[in-house]
Amino acid sequence: MQTSNKAQGPLRGVKVVEFVGLGPAPFCAMLLSDLGADVIRIDRPGAHGGGAEEVLARGRRSIGVNLKKDGAVDLCLDILKSADILLEGYRPGVMERLGLGPDVCLKANPKLVYGRMTGWGQHGPLAHAAGHDLNYIAITGALDAIGPQDKPVPPLNLVGDFGGGSLYLAVGVLAALHHARATGEGQVVDAAIVDGATHLMGAIHQLAAMGLWAQPRGRNLLDGGAPFYDCYECSDGKFISIAPLEPEFFAILIEKLGLSDHEGMKNQYDASTWPAMRAAFEETFKSKSQADWCALLEGTDACFAPVLSTDEAAAHPHMAARDSFTGVDGVVQSAAAPRFSRTPGAVQGPGPKPGADGEAILSDWGFDDGRIKTLKESGVVG
Repeated sequence: MQTSNKAQGPLRGVKVVEFVGLGPAPFCAMLLSDLGADVIRIDRPGAHGGGAEEVLARGRRSIGVNLKKDGAVDLCLDILKSADILLEGYRPGVMERLGLGPDVCLKANPKLVYGRMTGWGQHGPLAHAAGHDLNYIAITGALDAIGPQDKPVPPLNLVGDFGGGSLYLAVGVLAALHHARATGEGQVVDAAIVDGATHLMGAIHQLAAMGLWAQPRGRNLLDGGAPFYDCYECSDGKFISIAPLEPEFFAILIEKLGLSDHEGMKNQYDASTWPAMRAAFEETFKSKSQADWCALLEGTDACFAPVLSTDEAAAHPHMAARDSFTGVDGVVQSAAAPRFSRTPGAVQGPGPKPGADGEAILSDWGFDDGRIKTLKESGVVG
């Protein structure tokens, strides 16, 4: 496990305290760690886990703190005095009941950025209700827009948890950190998945306002309604994707497919021609294997790519050339992203064993040996 003095990336020197939870908050912490931040996890003593398989926990160190013990809250506040960012992903009110709500923490460190990750947000009629990614994106309009005509389809948990959640939390805490360093003023960042997922729908809102997203799900330009923006099965049962939205790219595709003279290809954006166009694409792509279509179309301006499994993606020549995947103790996973020309990020190590780094963290963060010994003997630190 790398320590903060070995970290690399544009966030080197930024100190982050993560109160361990599930899903989007840990992914945000992973991203900050990949970019060089020193992220420590406040774990429960005796918790299990750790190792390269826990991808969302990678690149951090862990200290076990028994928050039920006298002195535990004071310890956390002392840690937070030298922190830049706090991340938590609990239901509204949980951190307040622990004695570590924003008012208390910002009093201890007025420059602190207090990042809060929830599905419904810190206030509103649903704020205290249980939920998951699918529920959060359901009320934003995003889920209704995804899938075939007969029913919406869960888009993994990429749109809600990680797109509308983790990435907006990351942008939020970094923007607030910029403000804190310029003014000395910390603040709370309320990152709600419902807000982020709604924001992600901006392009669809624009298309709707322009009258270009007026049909039910599965009949519009970018949701599979247009036959030239869809996936097709090949002779080997695998799939390919095509997306030549521009007429010049569409012309390249149909020329390479030998369909330039097909009547259904004459007016690309005339929806009345789409059934014939789709039938021609289905028949044509079913005539060859995915590998055959890759040999003919990949790398051209036909806007083509094979649909790959997660295992196949790591071996694709383009992904391999960019080192988009990396190995951590034999576990293949995403490399750090995005890329920086002067301060490249990197995965700092596998997921930590909960509580394994307590003494090193406290020492690195300015606690003397006597205080560390007392904290261990009292059971505050496990």
